[in-house]
Amino acid sequence: MQQVTPTVYTDTTIRGCNPSFVVTSDGVVVIDTPQLPTKAVEMRKIAESHGPIRYLINTEHHVDHIFGNYYFKGDFPVIAHKGVDDNFMVVGTDLDPFEYAKEAIPMDDPDGAAIFPERDVYEADMNRPEIVFTGDVELRVGDTVFEVHHTPGHTPGQVTVYVPSQKVVFTGDTIFSECQTWLHTSDIDQWLTALEKIRTFDFDYICPGHGPVTTKQYLDVQRANLMDWVTAVADAVAKGWTREEVVEQINFRDRYPVDVGQGYMMNHIQTNNAGSLYDKLTVGH
Repeated sequence: MQQVTPTVYTDTTIRGCNPSFVVTSDGVVVIDTPQLPTKAVEMRKIAESHGPIRYLINTEHHVDHIFGNYYFKGDFPVIAHKGVDDNFMVVGTDLDPFEYAKEAIPMDDPDGAAIFPERDVYEADMNRPEIVFTGDVELRVGDTVFEVHHTPGHTPGQVTVYVPSQKVVFTGDTIFSECQTWLHTSDIDQWLTALEKIRTFDFDYICPGHGPVTTKQYLDVQRANLMDWVTAVADAVAKGWTREEVVEQINFRDRYPVDVGQGYMMNHIQTNNAGSLYDKLTVGH
């Protein structure tokens, strides 16, 4: 794993989110877990080599951030916002998160097939949040303070974990660093507000949900990416384009690659982003 500061570690090289952990004087705090089974088991061993795990924080409910919780079961609680708990592994109209996790095994983690659980086994003990909060909370572990801020936008329960002593923020998917941004059913106005809230913190490093570790400057880049999508679709709506025309003609596929292991989903990201924005901008038309 990449050592960002003397006590902060993250992994930006695997399919799924960037799972991370912070070492304190009283053990380790994990922030998100690997989607791939063997990577989850490996990360847990690395984390525990620095001390006992005290807490696991999930920054959002998307499966690539939470599926690995199954491999982090222990005598330490999972912490998440109520919005994460409400949506934890919920099957949606367009995605079954369990099947999505399973789909990645042959391609990205064939050795993980041996430890990938059957659905009923997984659902019986998926290690969902035990400590659920609303608003912002502060967690003190040994000599380290963790400020957990509700920063909705990408998802309703999105949080940013700010560690002042290390000048690091863990943003989850509020930041897609140098890779394609997934809008899903996001609330763009809330997302833009979240970026400005994060800007007020004193930090040097962003550990993003996807892509390489970056700096505060990237808040402006992420904002521009969101605004470019909204502007392009809004302009098309103003011209009277149909949803089909918007989905077919508006894309930003040439701007960034897709994150590790998901190159085959480039077209899906573009059509999903364009279609979801069209639907939001034409409500009531």
